[in-house]
Amino acid sequence: MRILHTSDWHLGRSFHRVNLLDAQAAFFDHLVATVRERDVEAVLVAGDVYDRAVPPLAAVELFDRALHQLAAAGVPTVMISGNHDSARRLGVGAGLIDRAGIHLRTDPAGCATPVVLHDAHGDVAFYGLPYLEPALVRDEFKVARAGHEAVLGAAMERVRADLAARPGNTRSVVLAHAFVAGGEPSDSERDITIGGVASVPAGVFDGVDYVALGHLHGSQTITPRVRYSGSPLAYSFSEADHRKTMWLIDLGPGGEIGAERLDCPVPRKVARVRGRLEELLEDASLERHEPAWIEATLTDPVRPAEPMARLCARFPHTISLVFDPERAPEDPLASYAQRLKGRDDQQIAEDFVAHVRGGSGPDERERTVLSGAFDDVRVDDTTREVAR
Repeated sequence: MRILHTSDWHLGRSFHRVNLLDAQAAFFDHLVATVRERDVEAVLVAGDVYDRAVPPLAAVELFDRALHQLAAAGVPTVMISGNHDSARRLGVGAGLIDRAGIHLRTDPAGCATPVVLHDAHGDVAFYGLPYLEPALVRDEFKVARAGHEAVLGAAMERVRADLAARPGNTRSVVLAHAFVAGGEPSDSERDITIGGVASVPAGVFDGVDYVALGHLHGSQTITPRVRYSGSPLAYSFSEADHRKTMWLIDLGPGGEIGAERLDCPVPRKVARVRGRLEELLEDASLERHEPAWIEATLTDPVRPAEPMARLCARFPHTISLVFDPERAPEDPLASYAQRLKGRDDQQIAEDFVAHVRGGSGPDERERTVLSGAFDDVRVDDTTREVAR
């Protein structure tokens, strides 16, 4: 069976205030054309269909258009909700939409009820695991401790139990929205850390033929059977070096995997430039970046006059300006920035405790309290998104 794996559409998202709806519409045209040209038999969308729980009307209209395009192409589509989506809103009308061949899987309780498709070699069972927020689904999966590995592991136990009851030649595909160990994140994914741990081991998915992942925006291979498609467009400058693609997966009669990366259309390249303003304006090697969306980091010790206007004269699509002045190593501002670089919220909070105590950091009990406070804030944010 030939499968097209995509994810992280983030409909309604802008890029530094640049509207991306036209670029997202062009991606859908490309996706449907690929389905027809490459004889795709199933499309998988591994979550984050929308960028937020209550998307703007234009994003909903674009999603509606995409559903009609896929249905008209006659290709079954399996789609799960991600951590940016409101699972309840995305899942409205799922039973009716099923009849058009668009299978929305947004309810954690239904993770072991697959969409079963057929080819010349038998059945392929597609299990949709929507994003599982540990604190919200721990009761459903009856886990003692709310963590990503625990709830995903419990969901996969249900999947394996259902698969074991099916004919022996049934092949299996899982869609999941998670941070799997070994994946490389970017700046544009929302933090899903719980208890100081965001990632789950790839081994949690053992026992199935292919795992179509969403959440991380870079296309990557965790194992030959576990892959991220990545987002079809760049949503942050940290993705400047990404090659935006979809995975074309050929699932053989015995579960063999063939994989090919198919490029997505690029509306405009994304680039980062760094240096003193005069250097950026005069450097001939930067000519290739002139048509790109630009993030410019200026290292001038003193902020130059009218930097954005002067940059736009050469790079007309400069949309982000960062100041990172060169400082002497002994400069206290430089050392403070260096201390914070690469540190997460928990580490910064622990450093603050140590600072106000004259060097005595938090003990184990206090670290647990801090960790719980950060987890509660993240869960509250998620709950508010769901309530909307």
